Amino acid sequence: MEDPNATTTSQSHCQEAALEQSKRPSHRTKSHVLELPEHVLENVLQFLVCRRDRNAASLVCRSWKKAEAQTRRELYVGNCSSVSPARAVRRFPCARALVLKGRPHFIDVSVFLFLDARFSPWLAAMATAYPWLERLCLKRMTVSDFDLSILARSFPSFRDLTLIRCSGFGTRGLAVIAELCRNLRILDLIENKVEDEEEEDVVDWISMFPETTTSLESLSFERVNWANFSALEALVARSPSLRRLRVNRNVSLSQLRSLMARAPQLTHLGTGSFWPGIYDFNIAEDFNVAEDFNVDKDFNVADLEQAFVSSKSLICLSGFLEAAPELLPAILPVCANLVSLDLSNAGITAEQLKPVILKCNNLRTFWVLDTVGDEGLQAVAKACKNLCELRVIAANVIDGMEVLVSDASLLAISNGCRKLQSILFYCRRMTNAAVVAMSKNCQDLVVFRLCIMGRHRPDHITGKPMDEGFGAIVMNCKKLTRLAVSGLLTHKVFKCIATHGKSIRTLSVAFAGGSDLSLKYVLEGCHSLQKLDIRDSPFGDVGLLSGIHHYYNMRFLWMFNCKLTLSGCKEVAQKMPNLVVAVVVDRTKYLDSDTVKKLYLYRSLEGSRDDVPPYVNIL
Repeated sequence: MEDPNATTTSQSHCQEAALEQSKRPSHRTKSHVLELPEHVLENVLQFLVCRRDRNAASLVCRSWKKAEAQTRRELYVGNCSSVSPARAVRRFPCARALVLKGRPHFIDVSVFLFLDARFSPWLAAMATAYPWLERLCLKRMTVSDFDLSILARSFPSFRDLTLIRCSGFGTRGLAVIAELCRNLRILDLIENKVEDEEEEDVVDWISMFPETTTSLESLSFERVNWANFSALEALVARSPSLRRLRVNRNVSLSQLRSLMARAPQLTHLGTGSFWPGIYDFNIAEDFNVAEDFNVDKDFNVADLEQAFVSSKSLICLSGFLEAAPELLPAILPVCANLVSLDLSNAGITAEQLKPVILKCNNLRTFWVLDTVGDEGLQAVAKACKNLCELRVIAANVIDGMEVLVSDASLLAISNGCRKLQSILFYCRRMTNAAVVAMSKNCQDLVVFRLCIMGRHRPDHITGKPMDEGFGAIVMNCKKLTRLAVSGLLTHKVFKCIATHGKSIRTLSVAFAGGSDLSLKYVLEGCHSLQKLDIRDSPFGDVGLLSGIHHYYNMRFLWMFNCKLTLSGCKEVAQKMPNLVVAVVVDRTKYLDSDTVKKLYLYRSLEGSRDDVPPYVNIL
């Protein structure tokens, strides 16, 4: 016998469906919109540059997904362990540029050696899939000399190579790139560990560039110890398109002056040591140290200043490794044109900074050590009204050290630099009032990272938690996407972050939070959150499990020195089989301990791994 309610329910559903259909475009109109001719769709999609926009377009329907894949020329992989090279090249067969990131910046490499950040599997897949590859950027990857050799031989159109904080290669690999990549425009080696095992392994890689006019536009090798200056000087002279040059600390100031004279078109310059003598004579005898790397016994500061007078195109200055403060006035002739100045390697004082910074009225980006103190940063606030990015980096992070910069600096910057969009600020004391003032004066902030060094430090005047300050930042700065919090904080501020920080994609928490409720607020309220880095905070299993609904949408979660247990982490792994849940327990007890000191959780299309040491467990 039929259920009488079934007919009624069926009729009701039909009526609702008909009403809904009447509100929608007809089937013919819908098909006409989505099923565009392939060549028309591809021509439209090629104008989408932002990868987030392209990702959104690929979700419309299958034809859009296919067209988007066919037109994507730059492939970005934020975690090389989350997808296999074969899957990536199969999904995007026409890429001509690859940005590939390996180990996250906060991970202790000695502990997480199991994280496969080797470039070789990716190179093997690309060698056949991407014959027209032109550009490659690798960050925190393991790259061998053999990899660089295969790279140089496999891609005839290759022209741009950027390696950031990579390791595993030496001058032999660089020599192959210089010799075989005849169209090379960019060779940027940024903060890499480039060391040859033996002195006899050192290769004069600079001399391997073509002897004809080159296409070089950017050459950076600040951390590469080996360089033949005579060859470098000749290379610069026959590179008329060179705009960016960053040299190592072995280049003397007389030699730097010579390079500047041969490349007056430079816009970006990394000075090297900026010291009147040679810092390191660790150069092979074959490179004629006495001839190529002479100490500047009779160095003339006026000559260096004249070199900067002649460099009318300079807009970005960096380097200043072991900088001699008395030489800083030599850069005064270019200060008015500078838009970027990086002094984060120079331990200078306020008195040494002020003559320079007061001339930098067009500065947009400024990095400096906290040795300049409050007085130095107050001078920055007075002179740099157009500043967009500021980094104040701690020269020494030992607790109990003298306070170098404080809330007075932050208050001055917020009053003077109202166009600020990004700030990283290390200090040892802070007040809510200063942070609130910044939230009101600098409402275009996209990045706010305030690192109050020390554990659970309150407002140093009132003794209250820093809730009010950080709460004001997320409420008033609507464009905020990256936030780092520290100091004494309670549930109140995390609830505020969850309520108002809807655009936050990266959150770092250090020595903060009351209990699991704080973490629960964030994981349930910050719907855009992709990266969450937590250390030395009282969050345990309850807080971890509160994010079950969101982890598939995140790139990673890193927790260090919290209150997690192995059983709690196993529960996450059981409920979310497509996550890689890697835990590190006490090395002395291995897996006999239930305490988890380090947790790295990330989404992956490739499943779990088995190449791990005994103190690391993939759950």
